[in-house]
Amino acid sequence: MSFRQTLAISRAPMAALAAVGVFWGGFSALVPDIKAGVNASDADFGLAMMVSAVGGITSMYLAPRAGALLGRSVLPVFGVALAAAFFFPLLAGSVPGLALAFLGIGMSVAMLDISANMRLGVLEARHKLHLMNVNHAAFSFAFGFTALFTGFARKAGYGPEAILPVLAAVSLGLVAIMWAGRGRVDVEESAGSEGGAAAQMPWMAVFLTSVILLASFIGENATEAWSALHIERTLGAPAGEGGYGPFMLGLMMGFGRLSGQFFSERLGETRVIFYSALLGAIGAVVIALAPTKEVVILGVGILGLGMAVIVPSANSVLGKRVPEHLIGVAISRAWMLGFIGFFAGPTLMGLVSEFAGLRVAFLFAAAIVALILPAIWKLGQFPTRDGA
Repeated sequence: MSFRQTLAISRAPMAALAAVGVFWGGFSALVPDIKAGVNASDADFGLAMMVSAVGGITSMYLAPRAGALLGRSVLPVFGVALAAAFFFPLLAGSVPGLALAFLGIGMSVAMLDISANMRLGVLEARHKLHLMNVNHAAFSFAFGFTALFTGFARKAGYGPEAILPVLAAVSLGLVAIMWAGRGRVDVEESAGSEGGAAAQMPWMAVFLTSVILLASFIGENATEAWSALHIERTLGAPAGEGGYGPFMLGLMMGFGRLSGQFFSERLGETRVIFYSALLGAIGAVVIALAPTKEVVILGVGILGLGMAVIVPSANSVLGKRVPEHLIGVAISRAWMLGFIGFFAGPTLMGLVSEFAGLRVAFLFAAAIVALILPAIWKLGQFPTRDGA
């Protein structure tokens, strides 16, 4: 399958995931400034981020219904909501204000993210193609290059109040692509019947997928949010150079997802996830033990390669193991628990860092990532929809 074919089939969800990448790439590189702006400790900042999980879980639950209600407009509508979320951190003048901002961020980001993934699950089943990895690569490249741009802007003396509006404008540009490439996620295809879902859904497969997503998001987002601070604070790099950490993460995850498209087609998603989790755990250990900023960046790259394919491939693994008309519900329910890790990662890292330092916190992240190994082994034993 050529990239042109992939783009023709999935350009709307690809643009949506790229917009999410722009948001988190800019935010991750701005963590030192945002944290200092409200005078938050590591624990305070982590707990404030955890509030995002409340908004995120709410969005995950409502996403199938929102898709059925909004139809062709679901991605551009929530793309506009994401563009507004860029301004939320600028309105927070205190730790409680930042927590409230994170609530809105969690709702906005999660709704666009899960809606794009639901759409991709339906498209994979309809076209019998692997689409998850290449579409998630758009997120990773957008994340990495936005983090790099933000780091350069910080070094030039610009702060969040100057950078975030520019990124919001970029996000709105991606909304135009979502509108041009919008596609419908019908009730029959993605939302399913809530009553029928309870009887037909293989809930253990959904639960195991949520564990994989949870551990992956903890490892990935902990690195997104704290690698910049680790480089600048633990290893004493100048302000702005911390952005190299998120940039390397996004860059290597982008390349990893493009290669994951190739390996998933030839080795199968379950094997790819297993070995990727091993590599991700090794990368987190390298970050924890790194003596210099260069070694931290190397460790981030290793972790990025490892974590790259886990989330998109887990979506595909689950999608093949549920009835086709329940794919959207299955993915949204798995993400309800899994997405907690997206915000629990930074929170747990902040709490561990507060009492033991960031080196120990990254060792903790490595242990969490290792939980993926038994989960994917068990999930791989469930039969696929075609009986394989």
